[in-house]
Amino acid sequence: MSLNLDALEGHLVTRSYIEGYAPSQADVHVFKLVTQPIGSQYPHIARWFSHIKSYSAEHDTLPGTSNAGQAFVQAAVVAVAEPEAAKAEEEEEEDIDLFGSDDEENAEAERIKAERVAAYNARKANKPKTVAKSVVTLEVKPWDDETDMKALEDAVRSISMEGLVWGASKLVPIGYGIKKLQITLVVEDELVSLDELQEKIAEFDDYVQSTDVAAMQTVPFSEL
Repeated sequence: MSLNLDALEGHLVTRSYIEGYAPSQADVHVFKLVTQPIGSQYPHIARWFSHIKSYSAEHDTLPGTSNAGQAFVQAAVVAVAEPEAAKAEEEEEEDIDLFGSDDEENAEAERIKAERVAAYNARKANKPKTVAKSVVTLEVKPWDDETDMKALEDAVRSISMEGLVWGASKLVPIGYGIKKLQITLVVEDELVSLDELQEKIAEFDDYVQSTDVAAMQTVPFSEL
């Protein structure tokens, strides 16, 4: 799958990594897709690429999985494909003459007009619905260093909601021997409220002290 450099540049304007606050397998996955020279119009990609390249000897051992990297690449491809498809659809619609140009109103002209209107309406009815989805990085903090982080993550992943897909996760040290859970998820914006999801996670108060949304990127997806 090809990489959308414009999307990657926009992503890295406010971020140092594909996800989270340290190099991970998500960065390695996207790094391997950068196969063309990086132009001067992509300064943030150049900075990120050089940084991740410095970890070449550790690429196989960096934490996390490539899931978040794959999700980013897929979202970037859709972000480009959607406007192009919409533009093509609009151009095709502009070429349709719904009412014809014949001055003579006769039965044949009416039949042709009706066929054109029916074909246009059928094409509009079959047009894919655009569904907004967000790739979210959520941080879950425990009470102390004695909290069972495996049980905490299992509790979080036990939450099932329509439009919610859990992704990769990792434990990130925050000091004094305490680690927080950093987990990636994809949500359909119309179906899943992040506030409601965080409230559900907070109900596991034996493990969870607080939750925070560390990063979020919303991208339109086509739904047939």
